[in-house]
Amino acid sequence: MNLDDLIYDWNEERAPGNRPPQNFELNDETLRDGLQSPSVRTPSIEQKLEILHLMSDLGIDAADIGLPGAGTHVLNDVIAIAKEIVKCKMKIKPNCAARTLKADITPIIEASQRSGISIQACTFIGSSPIRQYAEGWGISQLLKFTEDAVSYAVQNGLDVMYVTEDTTRAHPDHIKQLYQTAIGAGARRVCISDTVGHATADGIHRLITFMKEIIADSGEDVMIDWHGHNDRGLAVANAVAAIEAGADRVHGTGIGVGERVGNVQMDQLMVNLKLKGWIDNDLSKLPLYCQKVSEYTGIAVPWNYPVFGRDAFRTGTGVHAAAILKSLNKGDMELVDRVYSSVPASMFGLEQIVEIGPLSGESNVIYWLKKRKIEPRDELVKKIFQAAKSSPVVLTDEQIFALCR
Repeated sequence: MNLDDLIYDWNEERAPGNRPPQNFELNDETLRDGLQSPSVRTPSIEQKLEILHLMSDLGIDAADIGLPGAGTHVLNDVIAIAKEIVKCKMKIKPNCAARTLKADITPIIEASQRSGISIQACTFIGSSPIRQYAEGWGISQLLKFTEDAVSYAVQNGLDVMYVTEDTTRAHPDHIKQLYQTAIGAGARRVCISDTVGHATADGIHRLITFMKEIIADSGEDVMIDWHGHNDRGLAVANAVAAIEAGADRVHGTGIGVGERVGNVQMDQLMVNLKLKGWIDNDLSKLPLYCQKVSEYTGIAVPWNYPVFGRDAFRTGTGVHAAAILKSLNKGDMELVDRVYSSVPASMFGLEQIVEIGPLSGESNVIYWLKKRKIEPRDELVKKIFQAAKSSPVVLTDEQIFALCR
């Protein structure tokens, strides 16, 4: 039986194969925006390079490799990362963040020259009325910063992405003026930033449509990026909505590391894009990517984190285990993988795990034993089952093996 015949997919009913027409890309912010979390430990340069290689292996298109204007130590890391891209002939395209100040852009020029690779300058400035009021800025001041910074970067041979912070709470008149100025000064990529995780899908569609109108009026060929945060728990859904609305590139970080509750979870985004059939990247190294980002930043992966958390493919419930056992008895491992999971664990080098605990049935025991090629004799099954029923938690493998002996 074809598994597709066993799953009726309501997600595809509205518009089968509704992949957006544009060739969108992914930009990884782990090594810059992700490290702005006050809880992270900054990885060593060796660890940053290891994460970079995993990004490349996953087919991620671009990476923010730092804000070199923050100091010599960051500049040195940016140069080392850029040189690694050149040395290993990676396809991943580097970019760096910068405030709309010459002092931040000059180190990017230096890094590009010393590494021998083009590094995109992502020049950012606050845009929302609330931010302008707090900072004491006026729109004329922001327009001057924009004009001066973008022109300086372009004159020095940098490709520029112009970014407004808090775009999702900014006034349309200010957005229009700022982006018109940036495009006029030579920016050929613009970024809409949901800096405080305020956006919903409807707002994203309106904003990107509005941005397309600004670009059309300019007559220039300008690409649109989406940069989101997860304050309302909508980060991944919003990134997908941005692609649907026409974004050419979306940003994310490994396991969503970043300020406050973090950024778009790059790993979860890639899982969803793969399941939608919008990308065909080999994602077998996604578990390692999550593991290394977690290890090197000191941010633990929650036990219930989708796909890559400890419990993502674990069950200790009798009803679930019974269905998985029946699938195993049919000799169909694909069925085992999907009967109680919307995400195929095998796609990411993982597998379904059946535990034995107080809510288990005998099916849990039989499956556990069969997976380890132990004969599920009736007396052994009942012995383990009774032990599980008297335990307040799931039995460990060591406890079960001891019962087997």
